[in-house]
Amino acid sequence: MTTTREFTITREFAAPRELVFRAWTDPQHLTRWYGPRGCTTPLESISADVRPGGTWRATMVVEATGQEFPTGGFYVEVRAPERLVFTWREPGGDAESVVTVELADLGDGRTGMTFHQAGFTSEDTSHGVRAGWSSAFARLTEHLTDPEEENRS
Repeated sequence: MTTTREFTITREFAAPRELVFRAWTDPQHLTRWYGPRGCTTPLESISADVRPGGTWRATMVVEATGQEFPTGGFYVEVRAPERLVFTWREPGGDAESVVTVELADLGDGRTGMTFHQAGFTSEDTSHGVRAGWSSAFARLTEHLTDPEEENRS
């Protein structure tokens, strides 16, 4: 018998909820933060058909080795700008997990994010994925501080 593992991560961003939601759904934003430090996610590898039943994909590339990690899934629920539910699977993997992102307007242009991922069949996988998301959310925080930075150069 396998045990399903899950985890929750909370963050607060100095950015309006609408911008944080776009950071989760717009490839122009995703390319700037999706993936842990040491990885890039090329814009051409990202697609997002943001509607219930729509698919998404993104390929993280390890900067040091060029090794690719494609991910993808489909959207289960989309309620802009407050809630996003989607499946998450590495192609070729035998397990699919479900991600729920809830965004709360905290006032003064701040947003609270509750990220929950469930459906792992091992605790090791859950811990590794959690560490990856934690690193990615540090990159998301930096991106939301200056989301137009790359467009000015």
